Amino acid sequence: MTRRKILITGASSGLGAGMAREFARRGRDLALCARRVDNLEQLRTELSAAHPGITVAVRGLDVNDHEAVPTVFTELRDELGGLDRVIVNAGLGKGAPVGTGRADANIATVTTNLVGALAQAEAALQIFRAQDSGHLVLISSMSAVRGFPGRKAAYSASKAGLSALGDALTTELRGSPIAVTTVQPGFIATEMVARAGDNKLAVPLERGVASMVAAIERETVRACVPQWPWRALNIVLPLLPRGVVGRMG
Repeated sequence: MTRRKILITGASSGLGAGMAREFARRGRDLALCARRVDNLEQLRTELSAAHPGITVAVRGLDVNDHEAVPTVFTELRDELGGLDRVIVNAGLGKGAPVGTGRADANIATVTTNLVGALAQAEAALQIFRAQDSGHLVLISSMSAVRGFPGRKAAYSASKAGLSALGDALTTELRGSPIAVTTVQPGFIATEMVARAGDNKLAVPLERGVASMVAAIERETVRACVPQWPWRALNIVLPLLPRGVVGRMG
């Protein structure tokens, strides 16, 4: 099945903007939302010029405004004339060692990455259940596989929760016309990864996005991307000694 009408949150930069460019190249209509509306407008101008046959709708959205999420999703669905796929991508990478006086950063990360993602899943599945079809995509992280210490602890916890949500929904909706995919990217060259100091292991943005979009198009239940080395690390990480995980973190 080809999903023609795709909504992406957190689309103003990084992985969200990258996925928007790749899906636009494939001729898909797009609904893009994020807090930075100026960036979205610039992206819409770029995509409409490069691919004049597609429709690109944009809306400002803070996914932590939980009451606004279903309203924005419904407006974008109506503007595109339907939604086939919703990609829950908006996220934060803030964080500090727990108990060091930066509870605000850790709470903000967990709130956005898990509670905000749940609000988006609620809104998307309400639409999909009503039309009895759709594809929900949750952008998690390889950090969900093993909790990394220090400033990554809250981020790891938030993404582990998101992957668990994906597992639960996949089980619940098996055999139905609604598909669920959980994507767990490794280190891909974005601003967030650069701030975290993980850029030595990062693959270029275009390669990372291509791997993500390929997994999404296959509607894989869970995908570690790019496949090398992250598919192997998905098996190895739970088995590593804590000392090794500590150095990785």
